[in-house]
Amino acid sequence: MQTSFESAVEEHLDDVHAYLVYLTGDRAAAEDLTADTFEKACRLWKRYDPHRGSARTWLCQIARTTALDHFRAEARRRRREHVYHLREQAEPSVGTFGEGLSPTIESALAALSAGEREVIALRVLLDLDGESAARLLGISATACSTRLSRALKKLEDGVRGHVAA
Repeated sequence: MQTSFESAVEEHLDDVHAYLVYLTGDRAAAEDLTADTFEKACRLWKRYDPHRGSARTWLCQIARTTALDHFRAEARRRRREHVYHLREQAEPSVGTFGEGLSPTIESALAALSAGEREVIALRVLLDLDGESAARLLGISATACSTRLSRALKKLEDGVRGHVAA
């Protein structure tokens, strides 16, 4: 049975938004990207094939592509600002990654690269299996597992560094 777009949105909106928060490290950007993701998904829904993967994985793939486009556009904007000496440096705000996280964990997450936060979001936050996460990232399941292990180790070291300080 084919899932309707409306039920897919209802079921996976929060997951896609949470994934984008972890990927971008910016709640406002994640909200905009979530809206863009579902707008694109609405236009592309007729192409969704449930035999190739879950709606959640398909939506996260669209979210990832949307976020990568956003990162590219942001990089171009920053280069332009640099040329005109208008570059701004913003610190991630407390509470960026979720409610109830300690400042120590927030800071450790902010220190991770977008790719490291992404694999943590997919495997830990969204609880995707290794195959699904790897497919979404375009890498092997082994590479995904290795990437997750390294990201979690870096996160653990970041938390330890704040606790020891």
